[in-house]
Amino acid sequence: MSQKSHKVRLNKKEREYLQAIVQTGADKARKITRCRVLLLADGTKGKTDEQISDSLKVCLATVFNIRRRYSRTGLEAAINDLPRSGQPPKFNGKPAARITAIACSTPPDGRARWSLRLLADQAIELDIVDSISHQSVSNILKKTNLSHT
Repeated sequence: MSQKSHKVRLNKKEREYLQAIVQTGADKARKITRCRVLLLADGTKGKTDEQISDSLKVCLATVFNIRRRYSRTGLEAAINDLPRSGQPPKFNGKPAARITAIACSTPPDGRARWSLRLLADQAIELDIVDSISHQSVSNILKKTNLSHT
């Protein structure tokens, strides 16, 4: 894995953009690390992959992959995450909001609180969803910082 095959040459605007991301620290750690890799690899006096790997405590392959992505697809593609594979969430938006609202409501007679299974059954009964597991209800409530244990 050689840095010679994937040169990083940042123009002034790109360098300032990357430095701003690193200095604010408001982005994801992965993005900031990618910015640091590109800043260290920049130009003819840029550090080697090994030096960058040692100074940033990242895998050598990570440095190589960031360089390669920069040279092939440009700056934005090199620092941002690509879309991940996997199934999209089944319950979001209005169904999730309605399930959360039920969880915040008064529980059924004879119950001190809503259980996850009761919430799942109620969501099906009210035609909010066709089917839902108690674990999916738990995941919805977890995102809203509600705990029903």
